[in-house]
Amino acid sequence: MHLRVGLVGGLAALLCAPWVAAQTPSTPLSEAALPAIEVTGRGDSQYDRAEDADATKTELPVHEQPQAVRVVTRQTIEDLRATRLDDVLDHVGGVSRQNGFGGLWDNIAIRGLAGHENTGMSMMLNGFSANRGFNAPRDLAGVDRIEFLKGPVAALYGSSEPGGTLNTVSKRPLWSSAHSLDLSVGSHDRKRVALDTSAPWNERMAYRLNLAAEDHGGFRNHVDTRRYVVAPAFTWKLSTDTVFDYVGEFLQHATPLDRGVVAVGNRLGVVPRSRFLGEPADGDVTVKNQTHQVIVSHDWGASWRSRLGVSYRITSLEGFSTEATALQPDQRTLTRQRRYRDYDSEDVAMQAELQGRVRLGGLEHELLLGVERYRFRLDSRMLRINPSAGSPYAIDIYDPVYGQPQPVPLPNTDTVERQRNTATYVQDMVRLTPQWRLMAGVRLDHYDQTLDNRRTGRRSTQSPQATSPRVGLSWLPTAQWALYANAGRSFRPNVANEAGEAFDPEKGQAVELGSKWESVDQRLGATAAVFDIRKRNVVTSLGGVAVAAGRVRSQGVEFDLTGRISPRWRVNASLSYTEATVTEDGTLEIGGRLLNVPRVTASLLAVYEGTLAQGQRYSLGGGVTHVGKRLGQARTQSEANAGTPAFELPAYTLAKLVAHWQPDPMLRLALDVDNLFDRTFYSSSYSRVWVTPGAPRTVTVSVRASF
Repeated sequence: MHLRVGLVGGLAALLCAPWVAAQTPSTPLSEAALPAIEVTGRGDSQYDRAEDADATKTELPVHEQPQAVRVVTRQTIEDLRATRLDDVLDHVGGVSRQNGFGGLWDNIAIRGLAGHENTGMSMMLNGFSANRGFNAPRDLAGVDRIEFLKGPVAALYGSSEPGGTLNTVSKRPLWSSAHSLDLSVGSHDRKRVALDTSAPWNERMAYRLNLAAEDHGGFRNHVDTRRYVVAPAFTWKLSTDTVFDYVGEFLQHATPLDRGVVAVGNRLGVVPRSRFLGEPADGDVTVKNQTHQVIVSHDWGASWRSRLGVSYRITSLEGFSTEATALQPDQRTLTRQRRYRDYDSEDVAMQAELQGRVRLGGLEHELLLGVERYRFRLDSRMLRINPSAGSPYAIDIYDPVYGQPQPVPLPNTDTVERQRNTATYVQDMVRLTPQWRLMAGVRLDHYDQTLDNRRTGRRSTQSPQATSPRVGLSWLPTAQWALYANAGRSFRPNVANEAGEAFDPEKGQAVELGSKWESVDQRLGATAAVFDIRKRNVVTSLGGVAVAAGRVRSQGVEFDLTGRISPRWRVNASLSYTEATVTEDGTLEIGGRLLNVPRVTASLLAVYEGTLAQGQRYSLGGGVTHVGKRLGQARTQSEANAGTPAFELPAYTLAKLVAHWQPDPMLRLALDVDNLFDRTFYSSSYSRVWVTPGAPRTVTVSVRASF
């Protein structure tokens, strides 16, 4: 209770501060913006608060926009020594981990709301959807920054979650030669090498190439991971007004599908966090992703520009797995199911946009007009076999014996899903006065979906249409403060079932109030927000029949702080309180919390950078993250009425140390210690028999050579 009062009180102070600040005319932030710095991964000391977020599709500085945006810059990625998206999630307010499909994908919730089981959270790559299909965990070798857009963005991007969306921005070619090679080794037999090279070919063409290879033994028995990344980029200035950009990515990720450990009753820790309960003989499940994006932009004079982009993505997932099904009454025999998956997808998307400034009615407008179309195909084939009296295929969780005769999985699923979507959207950013900004936008989507079941011959179809509006207002009482409010709607189509039922799309609505502050030199910024989100038409079971009847609600407060507090100290901090619950459902407990969403999360990362007498640079820093208790398995109404205790994952607090030493400008040595005190924790869960344990203390040493 005291923590909740403290959160609300602190947020109220930040929200109300502008009202008592001096009412001086605000200077447009763009006039005082710091010069951009190009970084190739050398760990430069630049750590300014990000002033731009590509995914907002406006030139208006983030500080003036009426929405919460958190940008994880390249310097933050460097400070965290992050190599995957998973490494930065705990340092963004309101973000929680969800079921990661046995280590084969990224899945998160923003403001308490996660994505669909088959597509995960709303994630984008350079403004194009990057979560359709089966996508391996995001590697950060070719990533410049990560933009978290909190709240509904369906007015720009269509099908999405009302809690928020993240956009990954790829590294772009530089117009001066810069190259670096990173080598790192660490605990659990981790080895990684990465190359980042960029240079101009001539005054009109430049390239960038990022390569990475990683071999990680891991702390889980029999679970090794290998991944390879190739990320090329190319820029061609066709003329002074026209630019051609190409960004590509090839990623292969191979690891056994690992559902984690089991809870005995509601108790965790009975099974060691290192124990693998699958079958080593299954081998790896391999995920392959390939992405190609081409964007042509053209300036039509000083006020207008156009952008035409095409994205082509193919994904595949293939391999055997053995997965837990139930813990038997003896509390030691775990029955298992063997599966074979063979999935692949193709995703083609096109965006055409016109953006410019115009004066209408005596006001300055920044208009965005856009058209988007995509075509997506997902081919899914699964074989599986359940435990049976003749072939139990079980394992003793206390004394596992591997190498049993493996049952041959039988045909189970064989479907092909096709989606087509055409959308038009418009956004207007209006400077009402020097202190007021108005944002308004709307998107119209026409969606067609078919699902063919090749085993039964049945076809399911649906063609929902959606109108997604959004409106926001910002007030800048001083150059350092902004107050804002916004409201919007979202939608997300539900997958049609094999019986031919076409469910209405999930629909959400959200309201948000917030305040933003930045220092005079614009190197430190903070955002605080309160929000209320409601979503309906969530597919649930009513009397054993699937219906779109579920409703959920998420309310909370958030705080993010990032930037430099002095020339030598840089910080990242976040604090959030989220209450995400089921408000209507045919099966789940009414009032029950949503899976894997903690009420409280908090983080702090502080890094000091200095210079020795010989001119050598160094940094020392540390961080702490806290994640509160979370629901580990959804509880039904009948279980709640019977008094069955809820299964919860315990809260955890982790510490981190980082350091680097740069004996000369071309050489950098670094040390990173995660989970400093070697705490046992559990990062996410799907059920009592699918619980993902977190990694023990991990030490990584790396060296970077720049040339």
